Amino acid sequence: MSDPSFASSSKRLSDGDDADAALPHSEGLRPRHVRDDSTKTDAGEDPPAYESEDHGPVPGSQRGGLTLVATPIGNLGDLPPRAVEAMRDADLVLCEDTRVTARLFSEHGISPRSEALHEHNERQRTPALVERLRRGARIALVSDAGMPLLSDPGYRLTRAAIDAEVPVTAVPGPNAALTALVLSGLPPHPFLFLGFPPPRSAARRSAFATLRAAELAGLRATLIWHEAPHRLGEMLADLAAAFGDGRAAVVARELTKRFEEVRRGGAAELAAAYADKPPRGEIVVLLGPPDEDEAGADDLDTSLSQALETHSVKDAAALVAAASGLPRKLVYARALELSAARKK
Repeated sequence: MSDPSFASSSKRLSDGDDADAALPHSEGLRPRHVRDDSTKTDAGEDPPAYESEDHGPVPGSQRGGLTLVATPIGNLGDLPPRAVEAMRDADLVLCEDTRVTARLFSEHGISPRSEALHEHNERQRTPALVERLRRGARIALVSDAGMPLLSDPGYRLTRAAIDAEVPVTAVPGPNAALTALVLSGLPPHPFLFLGFPPPRSAARRSAFATLRAAELAGLRATLIWHEAPHRLGEMLADLAAAFGDGRAAVVARELTKRFEEVRRGGAAELAAAYADKPPRGEIVVLLGPPDEDEAGADDLDTSLSQALETHSVKDAAALVAAASGLPRKLVYARALELSAARKK
């Protein structure tokens, strides 16, 4: 993830080739539809039918297409064998940062052709890359860590490839948000992954107020963000202001690495802990859902007062009206009264 501020080779098949005939013995079991008397038991009966676990090539690796490849979020041992295969067999590997991915190539003894694809050049490069895919190129897309597209480049290219009817597949693997979620002790579902929050405090508070309004309307989910170390304390303080000092929160950092840390507590408690000493490493922040008796408990004035902290009267009224189900005119009239009282 980035802050916005293989082991065996596969024979390529032509359109007329028989995929079953081309499958090496080491990559699968004899197809069920092929009868072979040499496999009968001593009693002359066919052995029990069974299905092979698919240890074959990465889908799409024998023809042109885009493969989204997950990479380790810390521990290099977490790279799946199919990921190595997909990168090794690709005509081109697109990397968020070629220097970072070069270390991964070196660790696994592969040397594919690689080029950079990041937020600053993805729009410009996408048309030419899609044309290469249409002509049959095999392209693998990786990010510096974790799954491409999630807080990382690649969505624009992936969407364009899908629109062009180019085969798109994925090699799943490490993911920081999901790893943090299962370690957090917070309810695992439903959850809402939100990427990085806005870097500026005013925009961040506005985003949190919108989420709080959604909770008042019935949203009950564990919320997940990535965050940069130097903004962590301020972000947690804004969470406490929007959702309450005691709302259950978790900070997970350096996941899968030697100094992995998962710290749990109230939002205000964690904000104080990180206020003066920003931590190092990649960070995931999680916020638990409201308690049963908390969601929807705020009265109209409290909801409007919170919304008016970061929104205009019109926008605050619209948010609270949508969240509460009350008539917009009634809510707007009360918002005007509260806004006037705040100015006295």
